[in-house]
Amino acid sequence: MATVSETIGAAAARVRATSGERIGAMVEAALLRTLRDTVTIGADGSAFVITGDIPAMWMRDSTTQLTPYLRFLAECPPLAELVAAVVRRQFACLDHDPYANAFNDGPTGARYEPEDLCADPHVWEQKYEIDSLAYPVALAHALWRSTGDAGVFDERARRVLRTIVAQLRLEQRHDESPYRFERPGAKSTETLARGGRGTPVAVTGLTWSGFRPSDDACTYGYNIPANLFAAQALRAIAEIAEEVLGDSGVAADARALSAELVAAVRTHGVVEHGGERVYAYEVDGLGGVLLMDDANTPSLLSLPLHAPDVVDAEVWRATRALVLSDANPYYFRGEVASGIGSPHTKPGRVWPIALAVEGLTGTPADRRRLLRLIADTDAGTGHVHESFDPSDPTSFSRPWFSWADSMFCELALAVADDVERGDGAPA
Repeated sequence: MATVSETIGAAAARVRATSGERIGAMVEAALLRTLRDTVTIGADGSAFVITGDIPAMWMRDSTTQLTPYLRFLAECPPLAELVAAVVRRQFACLDHDPYANAFNDGPTGARYEPEDLCADPHVWEQKYEIDSLAYPVALAHALWRSTGDAGVFDERARRVLRTIVAQLRLEQRHDESPYRFERPGAKSTETLARGGRGTPVAVTGLTWSGFRPSDDACTYGYNIPANLFAAQALRAIAEIAEEVLGDSGVAADARALSAELVAAVRTHGVVEHGGERVYAYEVDGLGGVLLMDDANTPSLLSLPLHAPDVVDAEVWRATRALVLSDANPYYFRGEVASGIGSPHTKPGRVWPIALAVEGLTGTPADRRRLLRLIADTDAGTGHVHESFDPSDPTSFSRPWFSWADSMFCELALAVADDVERGDGAPA
């Protein structure tokens, strides 16, 4: 069995052989940096993972930061132990507050905004995002399927999985929910209307989310990529409940709710555009429909990665064409690059995360082109940034964003896979 350093060295060597010295060096540095600089092992053996430049742990980021390591779990037990430690901390966080998106390393009282309605000293921010429930499930499921080790599924995990199913079901009728989020004096994307309830929604079978994976408030309360990601995660919960926990009740409830979400997306989240059936980004069941995509995942573009068993391939292909065009108000073109951005950053900025997703869901040629593009737009820093000006990559946001680093690594490893399979020339 390989050590962590041997595993990372071998991965970087594969990338050097298929994509060149510079990209190989960037991948090796990023893989080492995430493990060295974002992870802290607690006294209880769990692992706290910061995002890079923010000292808090997001359920989403702490999962996506580990994505490129998942392929190595069977051959590298120390990496499998690390992922298990992260899963334990994620489950502990969700057990404490399943509505929060980001947590402190203990009851430090640190907060993004001291005036937020939530004053829990454990919570950095309590923006309810469906992906905060789904990502830890996806990580735990990947760990179990990769290694056969079900050790993370203890009584707390059982309780959390039940809570996730119950909360997703409760939020199908959001007006019955106790959740509120208010940030006094904040702009509209940083707080929720109607006294913290969010904009009105009809009961549709979809599950409500206050915020997007960007941490921006939803325009309409039913985020379609998040609903499909939840449907995929519920299928994983059903497998875990049935095969590991012996809990047929949770398994049946999770499977039924997954089917409800998929059916509701088909009815309310698929719309006509330009003669094609496409996924909307958000709807409210009252006639409100938002056609766009955001760089943060789960996104419409990322659905084959995050919801492979529940996405409609034909609808997604038409949606991909829409979101990678000027029909998406957050698709930006510049002299150096074109790609999807986000209202979370300055207008006109392209996000490397979205470029990586475009490659990972595209062809081998797409992957090679976009890997080279991300490397060439790092402004000479060796880091992959949150966003950049597509005409001037030296103008960027977040000098160190670990999630973006990890998505670049995942794309580089996918290119290596392509080349080694004979599916493409070196990048």
